[in-house]
Amino acid sequence: MTTIHIYHTNDIHSHLKTWARTREYLQTQRRIHEQQGEACFIFDLGDFIDRADLYTEATLGRENVHLLDEAGYDAVTIGNNEGITLSKEALAALYEQTEFDVILSNLKEQDDTQPVWASPYKIYTTHDRIKIGVIGATAPFYDYYGPLGWKVTDPIKNLQKTAKEIGERTDIVICLSHLGLNSDEILASTIPNIDLIIGSHTHHVLKHGKKVEQALLTGGGKFGQYIGYSVIKYSAENHKIEKIETELIETSQLPHVEGETREFEALHNWGKEQLSVEVFHASRYYNLEWQHDSHLARFFAEALMDYAKADCAFFSAGIFLTPLKKGPVTAYDLHQMLPHPINACKIEMTGAQLKACLQKIDEQNAEWSQMELKGLGFRGRILGKMLKYHCEVKKDELYVNGMKKQDDARIQVVTLDMFTFGWFFPELKDMKKTYLLPHFLRDILAIYGYKYFGK
Repeated sequence: MTTIHIYHTNDIHSHLKTWARTREYLQTQRRIHEQQGEACFIFDLGDFIDRADLYTEATLGRENVHLLDEAGYDAVTIGNNEGITLSKEALAALYEQTEFDVILSNLKEQDDTQPVWASPYKIYTTHDRIKIGVIGATAPFYDYYGPLGWKVTDPIKNLQKTAKEIGERTDIVICLSHLGLNSDEILASTIPNIDLIIGSHTHHVLKHGKKVEQALLTGGGKFGQYIGYSVIKYSAENHKIEKIETELIETSQLPHVEGETREFEALHNWGKEQLSVEVFHASRYYNLEWQHDSHLARFFAEALMDYAKADCAFFSAGIFLTPLKKGPVTAYDLHQMLPHPINACKIEMTGAQLKACLQKIDEQNAEWSQMELKGLGFRGRILGKMLKYHCEVKKDELYVNGMKKQDDARIQVVTLDMFTFGWFFPELKDMKKTYLLPHFLRDILAIYGYKYFGK
């Protein structure tokens, strides 16, 4: 009987407060298993980085990836925070010099070739010649990957094809899935030779897994709260898995590692130091308000419309977490102000469509302005008042830049991508739109600030 030990992390999102404990635990467990002559694998399921974090932002995640290397990971797949919050060049740079494998079947170059830094699968062989096929895929954000220069394809079809391709060459098939629980259930139901699906993306917690058909599904929450641990007992004589089980290990309950607090603070301080570079020099102070218009919001609106070449804009006041100070403004200052991994989105609307959106804002603003929001890339506290610039409805007539617009007029509107996902404005999902990538909101403000003020 061969025993295979599998550890995993997922959706850490640069929450590195317990990283020292996680690293120490994984390295210790690997030593123990290897001394006992048993196979051990360590995987990460993506969204290890999050650009809301200073340490991550300072090198666009490259230093985070070094942490995985130092801990001894065997393989990873990517999440959307690696895939769509970085330019194509920055994503490739993440994995240029890593010791671990990147397993990813559904992200291709535009000509359908495999990125040089990733493989659709890997087959690992234990000391007693058990062959373990590992496949992986990430969530297909089609509207983002295309403009970034990638070709993302249907992950379920890709995994079905890959699992079939390696089926006769492997004894065990494991999937690294950054797809979410619903997709994992579909995989289990449609891929008969898949044995273990290590899941992520939807931050689900499955303390002892979930059996679907022949496969065991796992889920380890988010932010490094858990380490997943799965054990497979495989009978070489019978050519089958005799037992497979999983559990979650709570990182807060792991033994204290000497210097762990200093290590975490050092990462934060290093990131702050790297970002303390002047971007522009503001000639005045710009205040922020969450429930009203402000000098800062108006300045940002001009930056947004200039960047998008749009006629008008709307966005929420709660995106600003600090004011814009007078004097030298650094990349760190802008990151503190706008930490969100949010992009601008340009939408072509008719006059009737824009008028309906603005009327909806007027109707919902009292409720929306107080809403505490988590997710959609938003890293603030409350949504704040929805602000409109260069567009308004007066006496049931639409005005853009002071000019009355008819219902069939074509208008270029810029807003934040978080408002196009269907939660606030379901009607925006089907409109013609362009996500303005790869720059985040803070980058847009930096570009305009330099243009407006200079250094």
